[in-house]
Amino acid sequence: MDMNSNYPQVKTAVIPAAGFGTRLFPATKAVKKELFPIIDRQGRAKPVILSLVEELIAAGIEEIGIVVQAGDREMFQDFFNQTPDYFQKLSSENQEYSRSIQAMGDRITFLIQDTQDGFGHSVYCAKNWVGDRPFLLSLGDHVYLSDQEISCSRQLLNIYERSGKSVVGVTVTSESEIYHCGCVTGTWQESNSVVSVTELAEKPDIEYARKHLSIPGIANDSFLTVFGLYVLTPRIFDYLEHNITNNIRERGEFQLTSCLEQLRQAEGMLAYLVKGRAFDIGRADAYRQTLIEFRQG
Repeated sequence: MDMNSNYPQVKTAVIPAAGFGTRLFPATKAVKKELFPIIDRQGRAKPVILSLVEELIAAGIEEIGIVVQAGDREMFQDFFNQTPDYFQKLSSENQEYSRSIQAMGDRITFLIQDTQDGFGHSVYCAKNWVGDRPFLLSLGDHVYLSDQEISCSRQLLNIYERSGKSVVGVTVTSESEIYHCGCVTGTWQESNSVVSVTELAEKPDIEYARKHLSIPGIANDSFLTVFGLYVLTPRIFDYLEHNITNNIRERGEFQLTSCLEQLRQAEGMLAYLVKGRAFDIGRADAYRQTLIEFRQG
């Protein structure tokens, strides 16, 4: 990695938030999973989407595109843009926080996904808005907790701004859990930190992972898996568009991982072992753990 280069700073981020949340039914019949409450280290109850937006703004992101279903746009807009009817009943501290939420709303553009055709399709819905800029991609059903003073998102942005290559955040996951993860392998550029990626595989079985995805320095029964944060060059949209135009689906949907693999082959790609934790709120038991552990910090 060229440590001396200074590539353009990334100021744009995309959050896909247009899924149905079927794994959390029937709770998601009442409220979108991105609006599920969590409690932060300060003891403040907030919806997941607010925690994500705060993470991105703290990392230096200036514009955020949130991909939603058309029928959900008003709900999200109201949260970020409207003053609550009970504003005068709030403490002065919470009144100030309410104003800060509205200020965050000024940075947000809502992008519509008309048909729910997979994660890759959701990302593609941001193509025209992103344009020719590199961007940070953050899963809408994860929240992040850094082990360092700088946020998880900022850690990835630093790697991109030093290298100019797309970066996928990774973490270490036991082989018993990789069936629902994207996996990454490659060669270490910086020990226990930065990997030059040689393959990405979506939800591999254990035998394939053991044969093809092991990486030195990681335990034999563990693999590098996608953390939920990416910094991508806009070329990713070319591969997504090709799959959508030609109706190339995987498991019935348009996926991102295979397009990331094409992007890697064309431009190279780095993986960064994030110094922090990702909390998945998209599954019931994982959401329960998030409520406990995210608060504890």
